Amino acid sequence: MAKRDAPEVNAGSMADIAFLLLIFFLVTTTIEVDSGISRLLPPMQPPEEEPEIIKQKNIFQVIVNRTDQLLVEDQLMGLSDIKEATKKFIDNGGGVGEDACSYCQGMRDPSSSDNPSKAVVSLQNDRETSYKMYISVQNELVAAYTELRNEYAERTYGKSYEEILTEFDKVYLGKNDKLKEQIEDIKKKYPQIISEATTKNN
Repeated sequence: MAKRDAPEVNAGSMADIAFLLLIFFLVTTTIEVDSGISRLLPPMQPPEEEPEIIKQKNIFQVIVNRTDQLLVEDQLMGLSDIKEATKKFIDNGGGVGEDACSYCQGMRDPSSSDNPSKAVVSLQNDRETSYKMYISVQNELVAAYTELRNEYAERTYGKSYEEILTEFDKVYLGKNDKLKEQIEDIKKKYPQIISEATTKNN
């Protein structure tokens, strides 16, 4: 009896199938992107320019130690209280003359910040500060600025800063000069000035 030859498998289309599978997985796979904290670094100053001298009363010092305790203006403070304390400092409006703030709603304490454009929030962390605490403090500080911007926008434009941003984003390519002017005005009135001091080793 003659030996029967095994039928050959047509592998000509295997490369096409593999290529199609590769395209399928490239199109359907999602790549996770780590989200970070958005910070805009100040522009480089020419060496001949003298750095601006900041009054001590315009600096709001926040220190996070190695055990995640908060020291705000040399006083121990809970995480839940830092937002209100930051808002109170930024919106104080204690300046006079050129430093006066006509739109501030604060106590106008002459020993605290002159106006929001002069107020600097200085954050300093220990090298052993936990990442969770670092992010939590950052969130509270940013939330203070966001609330102040919302309150100012409500008083001035009848809607919150976040609503104006949302409306601006919905406009085709963001081409709306009126909304753009409103956003720039709000940012100018309450500029987000958070300075991260050098991390401490102890």
